[in-house]
Amino acid sequence: MSGIPLFALGSMRDSSASLSGLLGRKGSAVAEHLRDWDPDDLLNTPAQDVIDQLVAIGTVNCPRLLADEEHIHLLEPTEITQEYIEFDRRMTRRVMRFTLVVPYVDGQREIFLLRASQDTYNPLVALLLNDHELYLNIDNPRGDPEAIKAMFDAMIAEIEEHLSWSRRDIDTHNRWIRDEVPPAVEKRREELLAARNLQSQIGYRIKRRPDADTYTVPVQRKSVRPQQQPRRPSGAKAPFTPEPVMAEQDYREALRVLRDQAIALERTPSLAAKLKEEEIRDVLLIGLNGQFEGKAGGELFNGGGKTDILIRVDNRNIFIGECKVWHGEKSMDEAHEQLFSYLVWRDTKAAILLFIRNKDVTAVIRKAVAKIWKHPNFKRDRLSNREGEYEFTMHASDDPEREIHLTFIPFALRSTTG
Repeated sequence: MSGIPLFALGSMRDSSASLSGLLGRKGSAVAEHLRDWDPDDLLNTPAQDVIDQLVAIGTVNCPRLLADEEHIHLLEPTEITQEYIEFDRRMTRRVMRFTLVVPYVDGQREIFLLRASQDTYNPLVALLLNDHELYLNIDNPRGDPEAIKAMFDAMIAEIEEHLSWSRRDIDTHNRWIRDEVPPAVEKRREELLAARNLQSQIGYRIKRRPDADTYTVPVQRKSVRPQQQPRRPSGAKAPFTPEPVMAEQDYREALRVLRDQAIALERTPSLAAKLKEEEIRDVLLIGLNGQFEGKAGGELFNGGGKTDILIRVDNRNIFIGECKVWHGEKSMDEAHEQLFSYLVWRDTKAAILLFIRNKDVTAVIRKAVAKIWKHPNFKRDRLSNREGEYEFTMHASDDPEREIHLTFIPFALRSTTG
């Protein structure tokens, strides 16, 4: 047995060994990590990835005892030498020791040694504490087996009570970390971007690395306004370089137009039944370009491939739409293949519009969403604000940090008889 030998956990717990101290240090570590994060690396890393890393740094896990009969076990009894005083004389004797091993999982060992905001000064008796197990002992027991078991149960209950107090403080701390990190990251990124913008406006020439690209927005739009986002050329800490990105407001407006056009098809089954995927795509393109215009008043959205709807800037796509009629799970495979075959800007916006002619629409939607979850480019779910729409964060095939905001919108195309 290896670990920290303890005759009583309480002997190592004093007023300075508080849980609040550990939680405070964790919070400070998050702030320091964000402050010291390389600026170019911070701007080039997707914001949610930064948040996830910082939350992991600040989160504390409370241990959980596995105190059921399946996990706890007794060691073989051992004899130990015990000191005692009799008539002012220090004496020794040999006594029997019973040791109960109680495993624990999830949390940090030091939580057992720290005082929560609610606690008791009574020591928690243990023989040994290591990274996975507590060793509880009873020396020279007197009484029947039920009495010994009751003593062990009382020890476990006391430790469980201590952990419950600690868990309450830890849960409060973890909620605070999850709430505070996202705005802190957003503020830090805004500060760095503001500094870059101010630097460019001072008027002096700025020395740039030879591999730093320059960018001029080539598209003027009535409604769609490319915004600047960081780009990472080759190298772990490449300099910040702007890229065009479709504004979230414009993305939502484009989705609204697509959704309205598709709903119109739902309501005209006699027309929809005759349309192939490419023809559905063309109908949607007409609606989009009726709402948005590109450079010099030309069309903004264009077709590419069989079913693609694209906004293309400098031979890259800041918006990719895929229209598919469900012909089994291969339809989603084809949509993914098209989606990830393009070289993308950072934070590309995308949509898959799936037209379902089957009767069991719910089952089809479930299968389609499962295909997205299982895709190797899947990163995380996103919160969708509209019922019947599903949002995901995917990544480009050649770069996990180049993210694609994907919205999946299914539609039920009724048959002319149904």
